[in-house]
Amino acid sequence: MEKILSKEKLREWVGKLDGCEVHAPAFADSVWNYAPVQTGGDIDLSHTNTVGSVKAFAFPQREVFFRFEQAKGGAPVLTATVPEPRPTVVFGVRPCDGRGMPRNDKVFSAEFKDPYYWARREKLTLVGLACNEPHSPNCFCQSVGGSPHSEEGLDVLMTDLGDRYHVKAITPKGAEAMERAGDAFNEAGAADQAEVERVHAESRQQPQRPIGDLAAIPEAIKQNFDSPVWAEMAQHCIGCGICTFLCPTCHCFDINDEATGANKGERVRTWDNCQFPDFTMHTSGHNPRHDLGARLRQRVSHKFLYFVENHKTQQCTGCGRCISECPVGIDIVAVLERVGQS
Repeated sequence: MEKILSKEKLREWVGKLDGCEVHAPAFADSVWNYAPVQTGGDIDLSHTNTVGSVKAFAFPQREVFFRFEQAKGGAPVLTATVPEPRPTVVFGVRPCDGRGMPRNDKVFSAEFKDPYYWARREKLTLVGLACNEPHSPNCFCQSVGGSPHSEEGLDVLMTDLGDRYHVKAITPKGAEAMERAGDAFNEAGAADQAEVERVHAESRQQPQRPIGDLAAIPEAIKQNFDSPVWAEMAQHCIGCGICTFLCPTCHCFDINDEATGANKGERVRTWDNCQFPDFTMHTSGHNPRHDLGARLRQRVSHKFLYFVENHKTQQCTGCGRCISECPVGIDIVAVLERVGQS
């Protein structure tokens, strides 16, 4: 299904998604981030990429697995908290974020299907927006097999054609979301399709950060596993974890029991971070990644070596957030280039 949507009718489409939670990029505190859209509210799709990624809609930063309580002399009582979310539609998802979701899907169904992740994921519809031009000097989606108009992981792809959007349904969920708009859409003609192809072709010619031989990177990482270059490149790292918390595909988590009162509490999953010093701390006190260089090596290896070995694709989608938001300027593209030359 391919349709044309006048920009002035975007609000009408959103208004017909009754029963759904709707989120879209909003500009606040000097950054773009996803925010709820009120019924009948406007959506501004003039955004650069959001600071936070879309992964949080399926994999929230904190979630309760179950609650427990034990009365005096009695057996513990467990209350499961598997979510039952409302259908959620997210507008303005950039293709690099869309490509992140199938990678997360692999992780949360590889050995066993995570019921918490999938309860949200199956109710999630992602309405993507193609990038007509790079929104950061650190974009490199094409260098990792993507494109400014990739459909991977998205349910709908919108392309900005000036006064209107070309809107394409990619999945049945996407088609359902479009069908709810009724007559807000117009038919896409041959001239519209030609314009889409022109815009997409021009977007692929826009400058991006290049990566050399992507297929050679896993072996280069193996060959340089014990190289001092990791410590050298990580010497400015402050271990803040911004790079992985903002990444659309990083998925490491911790599980803790938190007391909420006398003899009761919650088992909670929270995001964790391979750049933190206690991430791999053993109970013996030994830490196999005791320094910043080892932790930088782990982050890069996970993206470009281990995930390739386990899932036959790179984990990185080239969004560039880890470069743009790093407070000390550590650059994963430059790291890959340096490792490849060592």
